[in-house]
Amino acid sequence: MSNIKALQWRYATKKFDPQKILSIEKINILKEAFNLTATSYGLQPLKMVVVRNKELQEQLKTASWEQQQLNTASHVLVICIEKKVDKNFIEKYFKRVKHIRETPDDILDPFKKSLVNSFESKAEEEVHAWALNQAYLTLGTLLTVCATEEIDACPMEGFEPDKYDELLNLGERNLRSVLVLPVGYRAEDDMFSEFKKVRRPLDDVIIEVN
Repeated sequence: MSNIKALQWRYATKKFDPQKILSIEKINILKEAFNLTATSYGLQPLKMVVVRNKELQEQLKTASWEQQQLNTASHVLVICIEKKVDKNFIEKYFKRVKHIRETPDDILDPFKKSLVNSFESKAEEEVHAWALNQAYLTLGTLLTVCATEEIDACPMEGFEPDKYDELLNLGERNLRSVLVLPVGYRAEDDMFSEFKKVRRPLDDVIIEVN
């Protein structure tokens, strides 16, 4: 399937077939796609929880205003942001860069110092907003990969983060849930699968400058 056909095929799945489970190979593709997503500075202030536990999915459904995507999905992906992006977090990133690319300290240190100073000067709310932007970048990547792999998905903001954090013990990991993506295969009786896409005309959303 071409990328455009895949994006035309995808829709926000409202009801999954609970009998159809994603293979380990498909889940591994989504894990890799999550990890390969572009993020600002390459810092990756994100982690993803992969849930495949029907009892827990029922609890997540309750914390998502009873939306049936949660308990009918094969898996539920919960995108989380780091609560703290500080000097220690940034230095760990630069250690990875040095290890993988063998970049000398005299090249890395000025950029590292600049980033540390920048983040130390930001208010907590500003860092949260920045990390949330990275989460949305990741969500976009996951949705595109799901489409090309013919995995159905439903991006969700409609949930209670505090309850998710408690159910998934995210506070212990210094994480905060921000986005949810149930994945699996659409149910045959999900009427939304037959709806035509409603989009603005292409010439109304594209501005070409020659």
